[in-house]
Amino acid sequence: MHRLIIIEDQTAVRELLVEVLALDTHYQLVGQYGDGHEALKYCLKLKPDVIVLDAKLPSLNGVDLLRQVIKQLPKVKVLVFSGSEDPNLVREMIQAGAQGFVEKTASIKELKTGLSVIAQGGTYFGPSIAAILRDVILNPNAPVDVLTSREREVLQLVAEGNSTKEIGTKLGISAKTADNHRTNLMRKLNIHDVAGLVMHAINLGLVEGRKN
Repeated sequence: MHRLIIIEDQTAVRELLVEVLALDTHYQLVGQYGDGHEALKYCLKLKPDVIVLDAKLPSLNGVDLLRQVIKQLPKVKVLVFSGSEDPNLVREMIQAGAQGFVEKTASIKELKTGLSVIAQGGTYFGPSIAAILRDVILNPNAPVDVLTSREREVLQLVAEGNSTKEIGTKLGISAKTADNHRTNLMRKLNIHDVAGLVMHAINLGLVEGRKN
């Protein structure tokens, strides 16, 4: 029996996963969490065999949580269950150590299949994610966004006119951390004003162009 932790910030989704997977005799549910920092604390304490992980979490995003978990629990198997199919996020999650990635539009049956495969040491990717990975393999020289998923979130919020304090509140991080992310993305993009960030966000399709 595999010891399982579910990490998902949407209460209804988390409760559904708990209800379904708690009935599966292949797993022993040892924890369920909706906050990134709390989830990290208990993952390191409870040492699960498998984790179902949402990519976007309050206080500590899924990518950073995954990196820290894998660093200290290298044998844990992680299935990402996310509503985002952003190629950059998929790449980050796989590079961070995820063995599988299933989109939230998938069926519960597919989620269970993916979880079973990774629990036994394999890898599993849902149809949409597999298509993204196929594109990456076929087009290795295609330009890649240098920003992390969290920096993209910050960029979008800056372009939408949010202050550093408002960005911190919306992402569940401190204003100082939000400011650090903003500084890092400006450095990476070599952009030094808000107008430039707005234009870059429009070019990436994160926000719509402003109408006159």
